[in-house]
Amino acid sequence: MSHKQKLACLGGGNGMPRAVLDGLKNKDVEIAAICAMLDSGGSSGRLREDYGILSPGDIRRAFVALANTSPVIEELFDYRFQAGELRGHNFANLFITALKLTTNDHEKAFETINQLLNISHKVLPVTLDNSEVCAVLENGRVIEGETNIDIPKHNGRLKIKKVFLKPKARAYPKAMNAIYESDKIIIGPGDLFSTLAQILLTEGISGAIRRSAGKSIYVCNLMTKHGETNGFTVLDFTKKMEELLGGEFDKVIYNTNFPDSKRIEEYKKSHEELLEMVNPGDELDPEKYIGADVLTDSGGIIHDPEKLSEVIINI
Repeated sequence: MSHKQKLACLGGGNGMPRAVLDGLKNKDVEIAAICAMLDSGGSSGRLREDYGILSPGDIRRAFVALANTSPVIEELFDYRFQAGELRGHNFANLFITALKLTTNDHEKAFETINQLLNISHKVLPVTLDNSEVCAVLENGRVIEGETNIDIPKHNGRLKIKKVFLKPKARAYPKAMNAIYESDKIIIGPGDLFSTLAQILLTEGISGAIRRSAGKSIYVCNLMTKHGETNGFTVLDFTKKMEELLGGEFDKVIYNTNFPDSKRIEEYKKSHEELLEMVNPGDELDPEKYIGADVLTDSGGIIHDPEKLSEVIINI
């Protein structure tokens, strides 16, 4: 009997759920989605401030991506209110908040959602500690909060020299166990400093990835981003991620399909923060760096989950 691959998928935002989970969930694998928890903007940020809870936004996207229920329920969990006092709030964010407040137990709240959405994989928070991700700019200024790094109100041309968590956050034990038990640990794609850094800075996570017998795989972004990765090549992304990891990734997946400029410009109209396609840069070791067409064939400049999942499975 063939061994079912165990995959730990680390990330947040739309990157990991859409690019990685969507493609892998129907394969013959066991997934543990380990989610960033320090979103400080939008609906999640408001709920964190009002109720002192962990951010529900990133983990909600993973729940929806792995849901095995009716489209109506999935649409409900993705619904965002457009008017009145609830304007901007996502239904699932409110639901997760209400569950946490009634059970007074994050773990129980997440288990309930797992059952409700009939999820056959694991969805886990990277931490249950309340913290903020902070960035030190090249001029020495410190930017606090995920949303202020994500959408810079400072001069976005200034480089980020260092990131840290304030206060420190400890890894959720079940997330650590999932990493140790995995055959492959996949991190990314996602915003380097506002999303992925907070995961690798959570105490215990980087050490668990380095010590795990599973292969560590970094999925590089398709485009650079204003205020975070201006002018970055694949090698630049990898070096920064490896600084945070405190070691090297076994494999790095990067895109080799460059669409025409018209398609890129069309996508940038709704994503002004994205600057240009990520180029490989210097000579890349083919033993470590896997170049592949992982881009959708048309529409937005986003990873094709089917193409990406095939690359991951075949490593």
